[in-house]
Amino acid sequence: MRLGAPVFVKTADAVELAKAHRDLGYGAAYCPGMAINAKSDVEIEAVRKAFEQEDIVIAEVGAWGNMSKRLDAKTRIEMSPIPEKREAHIKLVISRLAVAEKVGARCCVNYAGSASPDHPAGPHPHDLTRDAFDELVGIVRRIIDAVKPTRTAFTIEMMQWMWPDSAESYLDLIKAVDRRAFAVHFDPTNLINCPSRYFDTGAVIRECIAKLGPHIKSAHAKDCLMEPKAIVHISEVMPGRGVLDYRAFLTGLASLPQDVPLMVEHLKTPEEYAQAVAHIRGVAKECGVSL
Repeated sequence: MRLGAPVFVKTADAVELAKAHRDLGYGAAYCPGMAINAKSDVEIEAVRKAFEQEDIVIAEVGAWGNMSKRLDAKTRIEMSPIPEKREAHIKLVISRLAVAEKVGARCCVNYAGSASPDHPAGPHPHDLTRDAFDELVGIVRRIIDAVKPTRTAFTIEMMQWMWPDSAESYLDLIKAVDRRAFAVHFDPTNLINCPSRYFDTGAVIRECIAKLGPHIKSAHAKDCLMEPKAIVHISEVMPGRGVLDYRAFLTGLASLPQDVPLMVEHLKTPEEYAQAVAHIRGVAKECGVSL
């Protein structure tokens, strides 16, 4: 298994950037902006070769943004000019999947998006309906069919209140999409959305590994902590400051036949990332997992 995180090195040199990842002991990286924003395939190929030379796997190309309909809160009719923005973002996702294919990333990842008029990933009753599921299937097929990738995959981030919100619904999505290039991005923290899951995160992780394991291309490392409030409130926190069962997480990923990148995310400073990485390495050592 490979561990990775952002590096805080300002450079336009792919070789220097790849070595910066290696110097920190990482085996995986987020796709560099120099590849995402490249003006030619030659530039993307240079990034691919530089990271390959340092034995750094490019884990994922992010394509974050709403692919769902946005519905007016009162009329439930799709908002204008949202359809145009949605179409523009789907085209962006297609272009990012193409970059993932060229740079040799394990996957391109996005979330499904929300019908919420207030937030692209906000909660909305439409987002867990059969209609939303069917819409997502069509969008994923369109994205994959536009690129026809052979060495990368398109994945959907697991989320708290939109598809896929469980191992079972991800399996349903895989079957419905019916494309070899559709795979799984594993972020167990996003699935911890109620007390029953919170108090046994290991069970959630083990179920995902058992049901989705062969399809997992990349994973995110975060943590979760429930606050003592009258209404259930679970916050994302740094790895090691919450209750996520990292022993189950790391041993589960390590048990898979494929070499899965585990990427730390959503922290602000090099010091925070170093602390999170140290925690993950410590648990890995206890479990006998090689990173």
